[in-house]
Amino acid sequence: MKLILALMAATMLTACASGPQPAAGAVAGAVMSPADDTTGKGSVPPGYGTLRQDEIAVRLELQGLIVRAIPLEESLIRLLTADSYRALRELQESNKQSIAAVTRRRGGQPPDLWYVSFYGVAPDVHFSPMELIITSSGRNFRALEVIPLSSGFGEQRLRQRETQSALYLYDEEVDLNQPLTVTFQDQQSASWEQILTRVERERALVRARASRSDERP
Repeated sequence: MKLILALMAATMLTACASGPQPAAGAVAGAVMSPADDTTGKGSVPPGYGTLRQDEIAVRLELQGLIVRAIPLEESLIRLLTADSYRALRELQESNKQSIAAVTRRRGGQPPDLWYVSFYGVAPDVHFSPMELIITSSGRNFRALEVIPLSSGFGEQRLRQRETQSALYLYDEEVDLNQPLTVTFQDQQSASWEQILTRVERERALVRARASRSDERP
């Protein structure tokens, strides 16, 4: 009996010393696995990221509302927590027919996707969705198409504490690996340069976590 207890204690100590594990089912349960990636953009495996959506979002505060814009490039969203990654992948999957229609119209060139939300800080605020402009490599990009995700988005009005959201489809020449600016109405944010630093740090950490996981027997 003492021998069995000693073996059990040794097993528990070994498990504790092995370090933190990805969330249970995070990799297996992800919508896209590394083997499924056909875009060439999934440079890190999903399920090992720790970033929150707010940490990769460009945020603009205007009078009466807050705008958040999140690029949905695969290699970027794989750095998010497993739940956030899965949610954003499912968002794309549920709108794949609309996205595919835009791709066909553009001769097979897939657009860059952004998740954009508008949050009302004051009551009865008007917003103009098409005024969201991304400036990348000296060029201004307006959305090729906007796919509403919430009912009432087309009314272009916000009640206090209400959120309206949509998928924005941009030209694929928007370069997320370089500093860019996001402009909405009279407000501009150049925070992407700081976000890039955070992203590159997390990308290195994700690769290290995945490598340690692969080395375990």
